[in-house]
Amino acid sequence: MPRALGSWFALIALMASCSDGGVEVPNPLTDPEDGPPAGNPDGTCTIPAEGGLAGVATPRTVVGSGAAASCTADAVIAAVAAGGVITFDCGPDPVTITLDRPAKIFNDTGPDIVIDGGGKVTLSGGGRTRILYMNTCDPDQRWTTSMCNNQDHPRLTVQNLTFIDGNSKGETEYDGGGAIWSRGGRLKLVNTRFFGNVCADTGPDVGGAGVRAFDQYEDQPIYVVNTTFGGAAGFGNTCSNGGGLSSIGVSWSIYNSRFSHNHAIGNGGNPPQGGAPGGGSGGAIYNDGNQMTLSLCGVAIQDNDVVQHGSAIFFVTNNHTGDVRIDRSVITRNLGGSWYTQYPQISAHDDTPIVVTGSTIE
Repeated sequence: MPRALGSWFALIALMASCSDGGVEVPNPLTDPEDGPPAGNPDGTCTIPAEGGLAGVATPRTVVGSGAAASCTADAVIAAVAAGGVITFDCGPDPVTITLDRPAKIFNDTGPDIVIDGGGKVTLSGGGRTRILYMNTCDPDQRWTTSMCNNQDHPRLTVQNLTFIDGNSKGETEYDGGGAIWSRGGRLKLVNTRFFGNVCADTGPDVGGAGVRAFDQYEDQPIYVVNTTFGGAAGFGNTCSNGGGLSSIGVSWSIYNSRFSHNHAIGNGGNPPQGGAPGGGSGGAIYNDGNQMTLSLCGVAIQDNDVVQHGSAIFFVTNNHTGDVRIDRSVITRNLGGSWYTQYPQISAHDDTPIVVTGSTIE
């Protein structure tokens, strides 16, 4: 059974304080630069052009002026509010910037918004706040069309960044999404890492310790490329459902990425059973909604755990129209749960098409 969240953070602290042969184990909350790399090193899938890195040659905002101290939370929040292409100049060494409130996208500051950490920037929620928020249907972020749930902007790319210690437990209306909460427009993640993020411990349909997503433009997929959720013991993300990511009515195209040591700790499922508070499904991935596709290529999903269903993947389309495609991927050693009708570790309706090629699921 998954540990309670407090126990996981206690374990992380213990790991950081211990040594094995004189070598300290890195702590994801203080040493993210020493954490697992972005992506699955064994992934060999070719990335479609639209899933690649966004250009950053002409940034609208450069956060920092060459020193770590110049890269402040206020500077990050202001840059995200201004939109456009955002890069960082925080000096030669890796830097962690701890936010005291979410950085929020405004819908009229694109249409293309890119946040590029250059592989040296970590954004932290400090265990107190969600890190990044985009919502085309939130009037406070300025409505830009009459169809907020189906508009082609903002097109947000998050790349070469690490997200740690995000916490959305205090959110009520827009729950889930410990690190990133996104609705509308388009979202893409490239070369990103998610360590130690959390959202609500229980609830039937709250999820996505790393990412929670809704309403992509014309049901186009979210690309997740060369990205790591967890990646090693003590680095995982924890929520009621969807230890890595969670969505409703969203398709995903995930390439050469890694999900491991993430935890879905709710209980009772959806709808909740036996008076339980609900949740506990999708150790790595939780997908719900109607017609949608989960496509994995070159993805490793290992050592995640759940209480209820889908120790690796929970995928339910209410109208039985969605499908799952798994190519050149490895899904092993995920623990817990039940309702495995076609493959171990994957919970889906028995009539959901699951096409597997060149992959290991055991």
